[in-house]
Amino acid sequence: MRLIAVDWGTSSLRGALLDDDGSVLDEKSAPLGILNVPGGDFAGTFASCFADWMRPAGSLCLISGMAGSRQGWLEAPYVACPAGLADLAHHLRWIERDRIAIVAGLSDERDGVPDVMRGEEVQIFGAMRLCGIESGLFVLPGTHNKWATVRDGRVTGFRTCMTGEFYGLLSRQSILARTLQADAPLDEAAFRQGVTRAGNGEGLLHNAFGVRALALFERLSAPASASYLSGLLIGEELRTQSLEDVGEVVLIGAPELTARYALALGQVGVETRMLGAEATWAGLRSLRAAM
Repeated sequence: MRLIAVDWGTSSLRGALLDDDGSVLDEKSAPLGILNVPGGDFAGTFASCFADWMRPAGSLCLISGMAGSRQGWLEAPYVACPAGLADLAHHLRWIERDRIAIVAGLSDERDGVPDVMRGEEVQIFGAMRLCGIESGLFVLPGTHNKWATVRDGRVTGFRTCMTGEFYGLLSRQSILARTLQADAPLDEAAFRQGVTRAGNGEGLLHNAFGVRALALFERLSAPASASYLSGLLIGEELRTQSLEDVGEVVLIGAPELTARYALALGQVGVETRMLGAEATWAGLRSLRAAM
């Protein structure tokens, strides 16, 4: 059976055609995330992108990500942690039975406040397959970063940090926007300085204002200020995690983001392994095998 693996997020639509061995035969992408689907026509958009891949008899498509949200194609309720591949397979929402299905997300709750993820769960299971491990700590940097704990092949819990969104807000809409260049390339020294500063016990609300003050006194350039702020935010995120007994963290995401987390984690003595888009395809293939 041919597998069409699709990651349908908020801003983009990506797909891969996989053979029986899981090798990628072809890939497609388009800026047609769930918020950009013309007229809300999800079926038409899907057909325009993948009809040729779906044409052969026996083709199966599994779709992960925000397509299963309340604003997406068809809502797929969250599966509560702890959860494994068998749980996801049991809760697939079928657009067309045995042909097109949407993968459910995961939920977790601590102290009466729920947390959710969509799409990242597939990447975690894919990373497990690619790394040959069944337990560990997995970090998925992005707009809303996920820290997920896995034990014996099941996601036992996770936490979300709005680090990426906070960087966007502070660097483009706050007073800091006047003294930094938000899209500047990484300045490693400034970034490390920010990570270190986050551990001073003064808190993010105070430390963030230091970005402006350092610029006013010409101790940080506009490009370096962006890296310093990034380091502050990621350092604050690391400060709230329990990393004492962590041997290795698996990072999954865009290389420019995972590289920053690798630097920050290395600064506190934690080794890392980095994966990208291949984790999604491997995760959907693993889910197919669990059906």
